Amino acid sequence: MWITFSLVTLAWISTAQARINCEQVLHDCLRPEHVPWTKCYEDRIGSCITGRIQSNPKFIHQRVSWSQKVEKSPTPEHSLSIPASALQRSRGPEVLGEDVLLVTTVINSTLFKLSRTRRKQSRVITPDPPAPSVLGDLVLVVRAGNVPVQNLSQPIKLTFKHNKQVGNGTCVFWEESPLDDGGTWSTKGCDTHDTGDEFICSCNHMSFFAVLVNPALSVSQSDAVNLSYITYIGSALSVFFTVISLIIYICLQRRRPEKATGVHLQLTGALLCLHLTFLLCSFWVWQLSENEEGWVCKGLGFFLHWSLLATFSWTALEGFHLYLLLVRVFNIYVRRYLLKLSVVGWGVPTLVAAVCGISGVYGKYNLRDANNQTSAAQICWMSSEFPHRLLVSYITTVAVPGALMILCNSCMLGLVVFKLWRLRASSLGTESSGWKKINREKGMKLLKDAATVLGLSCVLGLPWGLASTTYISLPGIYIFTILNSLQGLFMFLWSVALTCKSRSDNDSSVRDPSSQKIMTTSFNN
Repeated sequence: MWITFSLVTLAWISTAQARINCEQVLHDCLRPEHVPWTKCYEDRIGSCITGRIQSNPKFIHQRVSWSQKVEKSPTPEHSLSIPASALQRSRGPEVLGEDVLLVTTVINSTLFKLSRTRRKQSRVITPDPPAPSVLGDLVLVVRAGNVPVQNLSQPIKLTFKHNKQVGNGTCVFWEESPLDDGGTWSTKGCDTHDTGDEFICSCNHMSFFAVLVNPALSVSQSDAVNLSYITYIGSALSVFFTVISLIIYICLQRRRPEKATGVHLQLTGALLCLHLTFLLCSFWVWQLSENEEGWVCKGLGFFLHWSLLATFSWTALEGFHLYLLLVRVFNIYVRRYLLKLSVVGWGVPTLVAAVCGISGVYGKYNLRDANNQTSAAQICWMSSEFPHRLLVSYITTVAVPGALMILCNSCMLGLVVFKLWRLRASSLGTESSGWKKINREKGMKLLKDAATVLGLSCVLGLPWGLASTTYISLPGIYIFTILNSLQGLFMFLWSVALTCKSRSDNDSSVRDPSSQKIMTTSFNN
């Protein structure tokens, strides 16, 4: 009997020595001999010793009933819900008893190294610069039972709380590379639902889970003040210069009526409405109390939205007019050409803004600071209280009009560059076979072409495409703000260039064919 008791005691001691403390599992598995460390961690975390008192509240290591749904929260920002069917499958067929071991905790995301040889799969996320980041820099570990489970009929629910400053989030899990050189974040088997305050992940397996997000760039209070001053000053200058541009275009139109001048005139009018309405929306909201909106603010929000859409429409029509100039026949006959363009340029924005106004979307919009708190900056725009404001704003300003305008006009600008290159090549003939033989006069022509392309890029609204840079860098915000607040100045410079070109064409008998074809047009009525 004594010998049997001694053998049992020795066996228990050896087993206890083999089972390490749960707090040491991660440290031991990160040693170089354990590759991959995630496999080591999953194997050892289920057999470690937690002690009588669990020192880490973020580490849950306990036995639960497999016949009931389990809900746990290792941190206030992370919670999980595992259905009974998933716990039953994790037991394995040979395990008896009513309980299974559940382990859940959070691990720092810096421990997960991306593989250098990432597999090119359609459902695998390979973050390239600007790379998505892990929400909160924490990864949620979920392990239950003795056997791994996949393709669950009832998925487990993982909840990741967040503030509204993060961008689009995607639920992912860690998938090791077969070459043992890291891994990738994969979305296979996981669906994402964003409620606005939290991401809910529905996954059909258990693993290391996280949410990849594109965090919204935070702007300090001082930068916000600087950007406000830049916007107000730039818009005021744009109002001044667009008024002068309108006068110049009206004079040009009276002296030599052309369709191109008429289109420039309409675009300049839309820009004047945009910047003037923006200043009125910004200044009027200062007169309102904190909880007051009023019909004036709603009306100004309507006109601001309408002016923005009209600017996008006429900018797109500038590209369309350029397409007819370069691709179609020069002396094409279009009956009531400007009238038809006006129906599109002014009619479509009016229709869209009217529908939004009927739905009650306009009102006071409260800007938010880096901590997602309501700041003092306000404007008459789309009301922050409207339930679907983000969706309406995205569809009516970014996704449809803005993206299509930038895409089409970028193609038009590329076509202009190609046409200029062809025209210059034909004018040079066979005498200048390379760039080294370009003399001073030809160099001046190249500079003139570069100025033409630069001016066209501003007229075609391509600075609006810099909006994508505002999500990744503070300098991008400054560049976007400066260029788009000074659109009126750029239009003024373009009108001056057209005036100088018109005078030079009248004074000189020899005209530059490439610049003549690009900067002017002669559509018939």
